[in-house]
Amino acid sequence: MTRVLFWLALVFLVLFAIRSKIRGMQQRARAQQQQQQQPNPFAPPGRPRELPDAELMLCCAHCGVYYPASENVQAKGHDYCSHAHATV
Repeated sequence: MTRVLFWLALVFLVLFAIRSKIRGMQQRARAQQQQQQQPNPFAPPGRPRELPDAELMLCCAHCGVYYPASENVQAKGHDYCSHAHATV
């Protein structure tokens, strides 16, 4: 009699483990599906926003740092990032 109870309990535990594994897989699949259906919360509504044009970057002849062309200081035919580097 104890052997029968042991095997019944074993079968029950195996079926319970399989059932819980299948439920977990279904929940993960649902979560992934919902995540794919939801729009990006950081995206603006309507049509996508256009990015502004990038500014030209120049390289300083003294230190080699790249800086925006709007901050350019020209001296002796070279481009510099600051007045201090242009006078050196």
